[in-house]
Amino acid sequence: MFDEVKKSIQWGQETLTLETGKVARQADGTVIATLGETSVMANVTFAKEPKPGQDFFPLTVHYQEKYYAAGKIPGGFFKREARPTEKETLTARLIDRPCRPLFAPGFKNEVLVMCTVLSHDLVNDPDIVAMIAASAALTISGVPFMGPIGAARVGFVNGQYVLNPEVQDMDNLRGNPEQRLDLVVAGTKDAVMMVESEAYELTEDEMLGAVKFGHEQMQPVIDLIIDLAEAAAKEPFDFQSPDYSELYAKVKAAGEADMRAAYAIRDKGERRDAIEAAKAKVKEALTEEELADPHLGSALKKLESGILRGDVINGGARIDGRDTRTVRAIDSEVGILPRTHGSALFTRGETQALVVTTLGTGDDEQIIDALHGNFRSNFLLHYNFPPYSVGEVGRVGSPGRREIGHGKLAWRALQAVLPAPTDFPYTIRVVSEITESNGSSSMASVCGGSLSMMDAGVPLKAPVAGVAMGLILEDDGKYAVLTDILGDEDHLGDMDFKVAGTAEGITSLQMDIKVAGITPAIMEQALAQAKEGRLHILAEMGKALSEGRREFSAHAPRIETMTIPTDKIREVIGSGGKVIREIVETSGAKVDINDDGTIKIASANADSIKKAYDMIYSIVAEPEEGKIYTGKVVKLVDFGAFVNFFGKRDGLVHVSQIAGKRLNHPNEVLKEGQEVKVKLLGFDDRGKVRLGMKMVDQQTGQEITETKEEAAES
Repeated sequence: MFDEVKKSIQWGQETLTLETGKVARQADGTVIATLGETSVMANVTFAKEPKPGQDFFPLTVHYQEKYYAAGKIPGGFFKREARPTEKETLTARLIDRPCRPLFAPGFKNEVLVMCTVLSHDLVNDPDIVAMIAASAALTISGVPFMGPIGAARVGFVNGQYVLNPEVQDMDNLRGNPEQRLDLVVAGTKDAVMMVESEAYELTEDEMLGAVKFGHEQMQPVIDLIIDLAEAAAKEPFDFQSPDYSELYAKVKAAGEADMRAAYAIRDKGERRDAIEAAKAKVKEALTEEELADPHLGSALKKLESGILRGDVINGGARIDGRDTRTVRAIDSEVGILPRTHGSALFTRGETQALVVTTLGTGDDEQIIDALHGNFRSNFLLHYNFPPYSVGEVGRVGSPGRREIGHGKLAWRALQAVLPAPTDFPYTIRVVSEITESNGSSSMASVCGGSLSMMDAGVPLKAPVAGVAMGLILEDDGKYAVLTDILGDEDHLGDMDFKVAGTAEGITSLQMDIKVAGITPAIMEQALAQAKEGRLHILAEMGKALSEGRREFSAHAPRIETMTIPTDKIREVIGSGGKVIREIVETSGAKVDINDDGTIKIASANADSIKKAYDMIYSIVAEPEEGKIYTGKVVKLVDFGAFVNFFGKRDGLVHVSQIAGKRLNHPNEVLKEGQEVKVKLLGFDDRGKVRLGMKMVDQQTGQEITETKEEAAES
């Protein structure tokens, strides 16, 4: 009934198995990949005909984490997986980015890749398994895919690279100084196609070594996929890359001069208008049949690409007049919004980010319900890319995959320099509003985010800057690496290589390749140029602000932390939360209590924080013998006065200890409700508190060392 094929290898510490032929047999390609006890099913289907007139490649990748995979039921009101989580969206992008360039040129048929997590052992991250499963499913499906690709995760501990570190090792790198890297790399047998990383100030050599290590370690996986394909692959789909050389020749003849003149214009808006005018002129020279040719868009793009690339590869200036290593002009401003906690406007050429930082309390932390368990995040970065930033009219809705991906890249770059939560107990939210875009808005978000947090008073370990590198690689091996690429250079170039970091090292690296891959030599040059550009940008940013401000905004909350014994938490909260509500209402401060006994007290008013602190301290602390306290008389009796002096604690001031003279009754000098200063004399045999007043100056609260009579005798 089933024509099963199963292949396995030992990969690192686990067994990797690929199997096909039993499940989802109506898909063009289905592979279940299992690493340890983490299993992901990848299904590939593709249309056998392209849609008429379609001039782009419609590849769609979905990655789904099913909660049953980890023996969990989804949280929330609706007990069903719903919209993709951030992790699912980012993993779908991880799969898409290295696979997309490897489809045959000119292939425009719709392709759907669906990856479903079936089992998760909480040790092996399913994202790497999904990338391998998708690659294998594409390879056996018959679709014109020039793979396979392999993938690996790389860690870096004590100077050693680690293959596929466990999920718990990668969970909180900021809180684990031994773990300095979380890098995902994908590539073919010969070249690297994609890199995504979070790092802790690694050098360029260390990062390059990690990429090389990952590429070497994925080779057995690529061989395993080929082994599976030899036994289970379907007949290749009959597809020949289209030949539109005649159409291209006519397009080039009709529009090369105008297109070259358009690309000589340095202003983005004017250049765009001139390019559209050149395209319109080309179309006027074509017949109706040529205008209806589905490859017209490809021919026009090839003409643009040839002009832009040819000038640069032959040593000419780029379209805005720069050489290959120069960063565009930079302007940085901070504190530009009056009511926010921190703000910055970072402008680099025609790319601009308005970045705002907000400081919050523990209640503002993001609670993430992940497949491997729930956790909280106290650092949030949200990236918004409205249509007006590129002068377009478009639909505005919830964040798309691009916005989530760019925001996560900036998050990775900045979180490496954040202070420890114990040193800076705030929740930090950074929002980057892209107000202009012409290349590398994610790196502008990194620069603006660093400045914005410093403006808010966040004590970063060091400022962070980022720069986007590009590549033009010709068939004859000639290449040019471009620093700080423009939007057109990204669109028509062969590489998008983003590097962010401090003056000391790299904190994030993201690379996407549009060709069959690049050599280590090209990557080494790109990293060296990126460092040069990053240091220049950091120097420009330093003109606005070089370190965190010493004072917070008047509108930002102040937070003070204190730690209490865990057995005292119940007393601070009180029955039904009665005590904690009273503290909040009386002090006006916000109070968060963690299970480990850490308490965060927040308010914009310092007096409110002190009041809440004192109230909590009086509940959890024990009174100290010999110390002076301020209390209130709560009851008078014949033999003395009961004084509430320490939270809810009362003590007796014997009538002989009230004043320096003999009293018949305490009411001669005291009344109920009166505030008094008392000294804790000790405890009697039954543990009752003994207080004294006569040795304390009731005006100053200072202890009286000797009486007047004693002073006269001396």
